[in-house]
Amino acid sequence: MTVPSSVVLWWVALLVQALAVPGVLLPVLPGLALLPLGALIWVAAVGWQVAWPVLALETLLLLLGWGADALGVLLGAARLQASRWAYVGAGLGLAVGLLGLLPALPVGGPLLGALLGPLLGASLGELVALARRPHHGGPPRPLRSLQVGLAVVAGMLVSRLASFVLALIGVAGFLALSGGPTA
Repeated sequence: MTVPSSVVLWWVALLVQALAVPGVLLPVLPGLALLPLGALIWVAAVGWQVAWPVLALETLLLLLGWGADALGVLLGAARLQASRWAYVGAGLGLAVGLLGLLPALPVGGPLLGALLGPLLGASLGELVALARRPHHGGPPRPLRSLQVGLAVVAGMLVSRLASFVLALIGVAGFLALSGGPTA
């Protein structure tokens, strides 16, 4: 007995979409971009007429996720008027944290590094930017740079949480709209 190719492709599409859930939490995986990719696999299996609602939903969720990422940045560091150096530092800190290059992290590995790396990187980046301009009152420079670092991490966490919920909705939507592996 042979398994129809549409059944195999349904399971492949589901697996690809299910990888979006950990993908939104681990920055080394594509995340929400896997939702429309899985939907395209389903379109290839059953045709546009049957699968277009799945593709439309998954594309909408990807766009909403991009919006959540932008909003997280705007509500985070941009609200504190962080410098470009804070963003550069956060990106470098994320890379260093994910690669496990933070020597003070004996436990937690890349997941903890993904939080601490951007915090330290954004804080150091903002401290560099503040050192390059005259101080005109306000909080001390180290405190200001720590505030920016915390805002970057808060924005990242909010956008990751939103993306996580969107990924779960995407997988559930695929299950509901595709009709299962026997469709």
